Amino acid sequence: MKQLPWLALPILFLFACKQDKPAAPPREVKQYSIDEFYKTKSVGAGLFSADEQKLLVHSNETGIYNLFEINIADGSKKALTTSTTESCFAIDYVPGSGEVLYYADKGGNEIDHIYLLKADGSSQDLTPAAKEKAGFADWSKDKKAFFYTSNKRDERFFDLYRMEVGAWKAALVYENKDGYGVDAVSRYGDFVALSKTITTSENQLFLYDLKTKQLKEISDPAQPGSYGTSGFSADGKTFYYTTDAGKEFAYLVQYDLASGARQTAYETNWDVMYSYQSENGKYQVIGINEDGKNKLLVRDAAGKEVAFPAIPDGDVSAVNISASEKMMRLSVGTSKSPNDLYTYNFETKELKRLTNNLNPDMNPEDLAAATVVRFKSFDGLEIPAIYYKPLTATAGNKTPALVWVHGGPGGQSRVGYSAFIQYLVNHGYAVLMVNNRGSSGYGKSFYKMDDLNHGEKDLQDCIYGKKYLQSLDYIDGEKIGIIGGSYGGYMTMAAMTFAPDEFKVGVNIFGVTNWLRTLHSIPPYWESFRKALYAELGDPNTADSVRLRKISPLFHAQHVKNPIMVLQGANDPRVLQVESDEIVAAVKQNNVPVEYLVFPDEGHGFVKKENEKKGYGDVLVFLDKYLKGGAGVKQ
Repeated sequence: MKQLPWLALPILFLFACKQDKPAAPPREVKQYSIDEFYKTKSVGAGLFSADEQKLLVHSNETGIYNLFEINIADGSKKALTTSTTESCFAIDYVPGSGEVLYYADKGGNEIDHIYLLKADGSSQDLTPAAKEKAGFADWSKDKKAFFYTSNKRDERFFDLYRMEVGAWKAALVYENKDGYGVDAVSRYGDFVALSKTITTSENQLFLYDLKTKQLKEISDPAQPGSYGTSGFSADGKTFYYTTDAGKEFAYLVQYDLASGARQTAYETNWDVMYSYQSENGKYQVIGINEDGKNKLLVRDAAGKEVAFPAIPDGDVSAVNISASEKMMRLSVGTSKSPNDLYTYNFETKELKRLTNNLNPDMNPEDLAAATVVRFKSFDGLEIPAIYYKPLTATAGNKTPALVWVHGGPGGQSRVGYSAFIQYLVNHGYAVLMVNNRGSSGYGKSFYKMDDLNHGEKDLQDCIYGKKYLQSLDYIDGEKIGIIGGSYGGYMTMAAMTFAPDEFKVGVNIFGVTNWLRTLHSIPPYWESFRKALYAELGDPNTADSVRLRKISPLFHAQHVKNPIMVLQGANDPRVLQVESDEIVAAVKQNNVPVEYLVFPDEGHGFVKKENEKKGYGDVLVFLDKYLKGGAGVKQ
């Protein structure tokens, strides 16, 4: 189970239903504008109020994310914040009050602060230090305080703090001088789960006893692997973690805090991503990454599976169980429809839909369902991919196509709705989202296959994805481009540079082009896994720098011969704007078409709808001109 896909871009999580070969009859579809696609809303969180009559959510219906309350009885919605500049993301209701906690950064800089939204509508920054990056951890068992992580003492490392409700004063709970990851804290405030990253596929897991000040390793030194915290049981007696130690896929383990006994709590032939218990331990939720799609299990205290209510044409991607354990919030969507929120009453069996987030002027039957496909790469390795076929494509009406590459390294194209992908497909582009070697979700052996090999075998997987597309009789094999965000942006530029005849165009969204600079300029709060990044990608301070220069497109830009487009956020802390500035300038010297968009109020990925509409709308214009139309392409 791969950890910390540090360049993963949070813009695409895709749904799929499995079949061997995509085949759907052609038909007429309505073509929608970028404005129509982005009238669709995105809603997150879904936290129950104390009386379980309302849900706290964040929604981008205003153009950026703001906080709202949804009345469960009638589905009415009330705005809690009206920000026009920075997005607000819900944390939770403050117990025993009408107040709310949320987090926000500045212009996408990823320096998140925790804010208190008071009953009178005013906000208070609870973590106000200038360079402080804070993250909510959990409430104390009595709900009189919350735990959170902060790097205000040392910007390289995160300490654990406790803040009393009402007083809002921070008290240091655990001082992290050794560069551990602070993963979880027991609600009783007695244990902290810590991790130490060794490589991106191996780490150590520890429990620190806050009373005795003793540190105990939970991972097995004789069974190295990936260990991930899944929190503490509701009664505080058990610690849960996931690991792939000794196995190909991650499984769930329960560890008795008193005796040290451990046993496998759940295992299947896919990665167990997480688990958690409801407030009093009546239910346990287990999330599984099954072939690029979320599968959820809810079990009762006896371990018996609780059946989900039937939801036609919907996949349950996430749930939240109320404090009384009588209600459950479900997030439900498909590849053709964004997540909507439902509530389910365990006692009355009543299922209630609260949102309709797809633009009501759009017919989901005009959108393409995703399928899971697999193809053989250059060495015979089977590569999984998520595929979208335009509904109008036939052998007599061939369509251009795009190979999409996800972020990471170590990300995965997965289940979820993407307005951008659907926009491209609706306008006549087939999209193959390649999960190249090194992607998460297909076992640890597959995950490790790109270590110290980026831009080489993983690039060949993308090229063989193109060859797979060319094997389909309704694809115009001469009109295939490559597109990707973050690490996928790097792969795009690697393809255009190191295999310049393969793809007719490339679209680089916030992508790395100079590994030497990127690995030197990682944010200080990534210090705890700097060595792990270097172990996978190469250490720029050693002889690895030779290889890093070799695989950096910037130093080989003279080979680019086909049109490229670059999108960049000015506040991006992961891929600095200078990277995109330099690659654009270098490629322009080749006298090939280059288009460049910089967004002054974005970071590593889009948050604001207007920027998405501008950026992705212009991508389609670029593709229509240089891929579908073939203008300006050197042969």
